[in-house]
Amino acid sequence: MSQTKFLLSEDQMPTTWYNVVADLPKPLDPMLHPGTRQPVTPEDLAPLFPAELIAQEFSTERETDIPGAVLDVYRQWRPSPLVRARRLERALDTPARIYFKNEGVSPAGSHKPNTAVPQAYYNKQAGVERLITETGAGQWGSSLSLACRYFGLVCEVYMVKVSYRQKPYRRGLMETYGATVTASPSERTEAGRAALAADPDSPGSLGLAISEAVEAAVNSGGTAKYALGSVLNHVLMHQTIIGKEAQLQMELAEDYPDIVIGAAGGGSNFGGLALPFLGEQLRGGRPVRAIAVEPASCPTMTEGRFDYDFGDTAGMTPLTKMHTLGHDFVPPSIHAGGLRYHGMSPIISQLKEFDYLEARAVPQTACFEAGVTFARNEGIVPAPESTHAVRAAIDEALACKESGEARTILFSLSGHGHFDMQAYIDYFGGKLTD
Repeated sequence: MSQTKFLLSEDQMPTTWYNVVADLPKPLDPMLHPGTRQPVTPEDLAPLFPAELIAQEFSTERETDIPGAVLDVYRQWRPSPLVRARRLERALDTPARIYFKNEGVSPAGSHKPNTAVPQAYYNKQAGVERLITETGAGQWGSSLSLACRYFGLVCEVYMVKVSYRQKPYRRGLMETYGATVTASPSERTEAGRAALAADPDSPGSLGLAISEAVEAAVNSGGTAKYALGSVLNHVLMHQTIIGKEAQLQMELAEDYPDIVIGAAGGGSNFGGLALPFLGEQLRGGRPVRAIAVEPASCPTMTEGRFDYDFGDTAGMTPLTKMHTLGHDFVPPSIHAGGLRYHGMSPIISQLKEFDYLEARAVPQTACFEAGVTFARNEGIVPAPESTHAVRAAIDEALACKESGEARTILFSLSGHGHFDMQAYIDYFGGKLTD
C-alpha cells in the first residue's frame, strides 16, 4: 500500500474532547492560591476565566462535548491530514514507518486555534468583550486574535520582546486579525515596569508576559478576561482533537504507533497528540512510547524540579505542581520562542512522574538540521518549535536503522515555519549557537 495521506471527512471529525484526568492513576495535586496557599476554588479563578472554562479545568469527566459553533469553525481546517513521510523514510534508509499529523494547515499555521476557538466562544457566551493574553513566538497570539475576530471580541496581546523583534510577520498577522500587540516587558503594567527597572534590555520571557497579561485582566474592572494557550487542563483537553483524529487515521492506515512524539514547551501540542493514545494505555490498551521534546536551553522536564511554582514571573498566578526551572528563570533567546517557558503542564509533569512518558532535551542547531532535512524531503518547512519533534523522530528512525526494527513513529508537526524564515537564514549563515 503506497498511500501517503490519510484523510477524514468533516462528518468523521470527533465531536468530543478527551480528558486524561479521568484515567490518571491518582488525582492531580490541586492548584494553590498565591496568597493563602490553600487549594484554589472555582470562585478564585472567576476574575480570569468564564464559568464554563473553569468547570472544564476542574472536570474529571472523560469526554466533553464540543459545541456546535466551535465545530463549525474547526471545519475550516479540521480534520487535519495524517501524512506518511515516505520520502523522509527513503532518505534515512530506515525500516521505520514515519507519520506526522500536520497541524500547520490551520489559518494561523499551528495547532493553537484548537483551543483559541473554544476559549473565545465560551468567553463570548459569558458576555465578555475583551480577551488579554501573552505569546512567545506568536502562534498562540495570532490564533487567539483570529478566534476573537470570529466571535466579535477585542484581543490584546503581550508578546515576548525578543520574539516581537525576531518575528515581525507574526506580529503583523496578529494586527491583520485586529489585535493590539505590545512588546513585553512593557511600561503598561507594574510587572513590566519592575522588569525594565531591573534590566532595561530584558529580552522578556513567557512567564513575564503572562504576569503582564494577568495583571491587565485582573485590573480591567471586570471588562476583560485572560486566555492561556498551554499548560492548563482545559487547554490540553481542547487539543486532544489532534490525537483523537490521529487514532481514526491510524486505523485507515492499518497501523498503530509504537512511538508518539511532540515538542513540549507548556505541553499542549505534545499532550494534544499523545494523551488519547496514553489514555488507551491507561485503560489497559496497547502501550506506546511517548517522547516529549524540549530545548536544551530550557530543559524544564529533564533538569527542572517537580514542585509547586508560579506560572508567571511576578507570582500572580496560582501555584501548580509541575516540572519547573523556577518562575524567575529567563531562557536564552532561542528562535523556538513558543518553547521558552519555565514550567510544564501539571498533567504532562504528572505523567512523567508516573513514567508514562520520557522527556528529551535537544540543542537548537540539531533541531534546525532536522528541520532542513524534513523540508528537503517532505516539502514543508517546520516551525522552530516543531523541529524538536522532527529531530526526535529522525533519531528514532535512525535507531530503527541500526537495530533493523520496523517501528511505527508518529509525531506532531505543530506548525509551519513560513513566518520563521529568518531563523533558517541565521542557521544557514552560521549565526545560531547552542
